[in-house]
Amino acid sequence: MARPDATAQPGWTERYEEKVRTPEEAVGAVQSGDHIFIGSGAAEPQRLVEALVARANAVFGTEIVHIMTLGIAPYAEPKWGENFRHNALFIGPNVREAVAQGRADYTPIFLGEIPRLFETGRVPVDVALIQVSPPDRHGYCSYGVSTDVVKPATEAANLVIAEVNDQMPRTLGDAFLHVDDIDFLVPVDYPILETQVGVADETARNIGKYIANLIEDGSTLQMGIGTIPDSVLYYLRDKRDLGVHTEMFSDGMMHLVELGVITNMKKTLHKGKIVAAFCMGSRKLYDFVDNNPFIEFHPVSHTNDPFVISQNERMVSINSALEVDLTGQVCADSLGAYFYSGIGGQVDFVRGAARSKGGKPIIALPATAEDGTVSRITSQLKPGAGVVTSRGDVHYVVTEWGVAYLHGRTIQERALALISIAHPKFRPDLIRQAKALKYIADDVPEISEVGMVYPERWEMSHTFEDGTKVFFRPIKMTDEDMMKDLFYRLSEQTIYHRFFRSLKSLPHRDLVHFVHIDYTNEMGIVGIVQDPEKPEREEIICVGRYFLNRSTNVAEVSYLVRDDFQRRGIGAYLVKYLARIARENGIAGFEAEILPDNPPAMKVLHKLGFPVETIASAGNYQLRLRFERPAPAAKA
Repeated sequence: MARPDATAQPGWTERYEEKVRTPEEAVGAVQSGDHIFIGSGAAEPQRLVEALVARANAVFGTEIVHIMTLGIAPYAEPKWGENFRHNALFIGPNVREAVAQGRADYTPIFLGEIPRLFETGRVPVDVALIQVSPPDRHGYCSYGVSTDVVKPATEAANLVIAEVNDQMPRTLGDAFLHVDDIDFLVPVDYPILETQVGVADETARNIGKYIANLIEDGSTLQMGIGTIPDSVLYYLRDKRDLGVHTEMFSDGMMHLVELGVITNMKKTLHKGKIVAAFCMGSRKLYDFVDNNPFIEFHPVSHTNDPFVISQNERMVSINSALEVDLTGQVCADSLGAYFYSGIGGQVDFVRGAARSKGGKPIIALPATAEDGTVSRITSQLKPGAGVVTSRGDVHYVVTEWGVAYLHGRTIQERALALISIAHPKFRPDLIRQAKALKYIADDVPEISEVGMVYPERWEMSHTFEDGTKVFFRPIKMTDEDMMKDLFYRLSEQTIYHRFFRSLKSLPHRDLVHFVHIDYTNEMGIVGIVQDPEKPEREEIICVGRYFLNRSTNVAEVSYLVRDDFQRRGIGAYLVKYLARIARENGIAGFEAEILPDNPPAMKVLHKLGFPVETIASAGNYQLRLRFERPAPAAKA
């Protein structure tokens, strides 16, 4: 059992021995009506909890408060209703039923603000039941795997009872408590509670891949535990110099440290250090954090302060949701009126990352629930559902179907972006519901489920000889504004060559049909560049499309390139790429109508490498080519 180190400095060791109690003796100090705090997560003091409940018949009207704990919660059982009432600051599985049945309470609160509740007495703490590491030679115990809200609750408590566990790791940072500040010490020796993450399925892996693509080298990360965070971490193995500032430190992050991916050397706050409030995971993880100067544990008043978080440049926060409505409201703590978890630190980190230079707040969730029968992207939240993260705070939302960026976007843009990452089978209904709610225009086409599947495989980047880098991808229904911007930056000649008439405007009723396509009969590819002066702004500088005539299996092809990007080979590359897509989709050939004064367009089609038939018709040229008969090799 834990006892003072033999090399301990004199003075406190004698006082230590005077404070040693059995669990039963220690909890004997608890009185009826007391407000009792219990240590968090994997640091739950289980022997003290057992002893407290064993003494239930001697205490009445006590309140027990804590965030999620991994261990036992017998005080939440119905038979102890007159003795204990639990107040959950974050609902864990061990008390969820009690909250749902009204036998326990739930306090919605930002995790970073919980310490203030204890400090001000708004949530009083008469007794703190905690678990700590054995003291060092100076008499300091570490809070071990959970500093989070345990440290401020302990400092606010009138009576502190601590299990001193030989197996609790000694973590560093703002994570220490002197034995003189503990009233009763209960030596114990049992394994710290562990938790395991299940095997990631294809959904989690796809979400992880999308999120990993948003993370740049040198970013600082916050994320939790689960198959989605672990999938993100898996796809970060090729990144460099990542940092960590988080609530929870997990096994997945530990593995990236071992691979040399997490170095913390590019952090702009706590450089060279992992900063966390608690850890949960395997015994290997607990051994890793033990006396490790690479990682510092702090209370959530520091780790979750948005103003502190924002000092990390390129701060990326990754948090989960239960459902998101089409305006961007995020429900993360309840299933309708059924309280499921808690607010936690989601908003703390969303706001901190949003204010970070180059920061990215990300909300991640599977597109469906209940074995694919329910869409988590919904026109309206369920009755009784609580909004954890407001529509004004949300930036990125990620499902296994893609990424939607919402910040600064209109309701119509948000709705279309979120519909585009919902499961395809729910998208037609979501479009109809969005129209009924007047979120989107009535003339938005209702495309079949097949056409709702975005062909991600056709995304690619290409750098041209002059150094211009263009990202090519299929057009999306969220591209209407960028297509409008493209049109109004075209010269009269380019417009005339593309549309065969002079156009002064391209209104919504026309634009909407450009961006809503089915990717089967019609394909559109856009080329995107970043504004060099505003890197977060993207611009479409070219667009190519074909429309299939099913009776002939030949597609009509057209394209245009913004004037200031012409004569760089972009148009030729775009049409060649469209031809590759068409061939792989089984289309027999292309046909195009070209004006006589547009020889560059004719040259582009001739350079595809297939025989071209040219017919003069009504003053224009009709060009036809078939893919299955390659052109003869050019003579030297």
